[in-house]
Amino acid sequence: MAGRIKDEDIALVRERSAIADVVGAQVGLRNAGGGSLKGLCPFHDEKTPSFNVNPTRGYFHCFGCGEGGDVIDFVMKTDHLSFADAIERLASRAGVTLRYEEGGSAPRQSQGNRTRLVEAHHAAAEFYAEQLHSSPEAAPARAFLDQRGFDLELAATFGCGFAPRTWDAMVKQLRARRFTDEEMVNAGLARQGPRGLLDRFLGRLLWPIHDVTGDIVGFGARRLFDDDKIEAKYVNTPETPIYKKSQLLYGLEKAKKEVKRRGQAVIVEGYTDVMACHAAGVPTAVATCGTAFGVEHVKVLRRLLMDASEFRGEVIFTFDGDEAGQKAARKAYDEQDQGFTTQTFVAVEPNGLDPCDLRLQSGDEAVRDLIARRVPLFEFAIRGVVDRHDTESAEGRVAALHAAAPAVIRIRDRALQHEYGRRLAGWLGMDTETVFGVLAQAARRSGSGAGNSGGETAAKRNAGLARPDPRDPALMVEREVLKLALQFPQILGPHFDALEPDAFRAPAHAAVHVALVAAGGTVTGGAGEEWVGRVREHAGDEVVRALVAELAVDPAHSPEEPDRRYATEQVAAIQVAAISREIEALSGRLQRINPVERPEEHTKLFGELVALEQFRHGLRERLIQGL
Repeated sequence: MAGRIKDEDIALVRERSAIADVVGAQVGLRNAGGGSLKGLCPFHDEKTPSFNVNPTRGYFHCFGCGEGGDVIDFVMKTDHLSFADAIERLASRAGVTLRYEEGGSAPRQSQGNRTRLVEAHHAAAEFYAEQLHSSPEAAPARAFLDQRGFDLELAATFGCGFAPRTWDAMVKQLRARRFTDEEMVNAGLARQGPRGLLDRFLGRLLWPIHDVTGDIVGFGARRLFDDDKIEAKYVNTPETPIYKKSQLLYGLEKAKKEVKRRGQAVIVEGYTDVMACHAAGVPTAVATCGTAFGVEHVKVLRRLLMDASEFRGEVIFTFDGDEAGQKAARKAYDEQDQGFTTQTFVAVEPNGLDPCDLRLQSGDEAVRDLIARRVPLFEFAIRGVVDRHDTESAEGRVAALHAAAPAVIRIRDRALQHEYGRRLAGWLGMDTETVFGVLAQAARRSGSGAGNSGGETAAKRNAGLARPDPRDPALMVEREVLKLALQFPQILGPHFDALEPDAFRAPAHAAVHVALVAAGGTVTGGAGEEWVGRVREHAGDEVVRALVAELAVDPAHSPEEPDRRYATEQVAAIQVAAISREIEALSGRLQRINPVERPEEHTKLFGELVALEQFRHGLRERLIQGL
């Protein structure tokens, strides 16, 4: 039996395992200043980053839950490994051959359990892939891929394979590579049968499932033959020490780089949908592995893209436009953490096609357009209720309002709840006072306390000038612009001063803007204590004065010192959001006007809508082209 790993090899593994790279494979990290990196802790659920990594010292620490240590500790804690298993995993990643005190490299029987199970999966994946490409028996699997628009090159990219129909073909291969029967059963690759050990997957097309670090930990298998004794179209690896379906997202190992870069993850239903999206130019697509999207999946994605420094992080679900799709959307709406839901969107294919079928029928561009046409999950859920009613009649509009009210009052964010109450009024063509009155009644009946209490005026009063949540992703750009105005007024100039107060969704943010303008505006402001003091003097509310002081010291999110271009981008983003709200309200009014009965009013509003659309398009073009 092998002894302990040589100390010099452990030191070499540490030296070649940069903690920023190892942690960064699982956690989205950003520069926190002073040579440190920051992200969302993988050990407890949080919305504000408190997890810090110091690459120079090689240590991590979470100020929220207290977890900390070096790169080996991180791997041990995240993957639930022993010290030896963690060293072996890092050694494999770094290309280090380990030696043990007795001499020589580690014999197979001494290697960690997890390492052995992962190695068995990689060996099985190689065998299955070879069968897909060379075995005559795999012709139906190749035909299945071809019929769905995937050539063998793309299949190889995703590691697709074929499991022979011979009951122990894979078992024999792994035995020849010195894997034990116990290891194959523990890995979920084989099962005990009446005649001995059986391959778990027989005569099926296979997709290897990786964890976020890239290790193969399981397989998804698609039925091909009518005489397959397992009738289920898809089967997956059972729960094993390394396969936890609630924590796995198919395709994430390929998508994670683009997920981080773009701040976007697209959730599709199946393996072929992931392949279709990637082939069509949507490289952020992932899928769950035989289970519904749940809390553990949220944690995985949040660590990659829901860093509080990200303004554009979003998760996009693809749902069919039929009733089943509506039901799935409502389930997502009902079950997701609302701090996450505010960043969640829905992409609906009205003809009920999944991304794979859509690509086959209409090409790659149609898949990209499907994702581009996403709408917020809140909007999709509420509009889904409204659309089930006849809004052409007064009775239908009132019925739709009462039916949609519970969905609106369940939005815990008061500012967002108010915004969707206002939008609901626009969609129904009703006055906001009536809508907010019904919302207040619904809130009282539910006893949730989440709704407004007594119409629009009361809703505004309840929101009042309370300090906005600095972690609210919907308000981050507003907060960033105000920080720039207080700390770097010279880079903003007249565009900021010209903003209307209602460009800010949070009343307290609007009040800070009013105070900034009253103090002379950023065109006259000089950074420093005197400027901030002037602004505070013009703040007519203690909450606003406190908020000014807070914003004056909170660092900007720019990776370097903010410049004029960065400031202009933030102001333009606020303008685009404000104009989008105007367009939505105007569209709602336009939908309620009969162009035959009221042609002049309809033409006037349509002209205003076109002008706003053109203005928004121009702003977006400027943002894309770098202003």
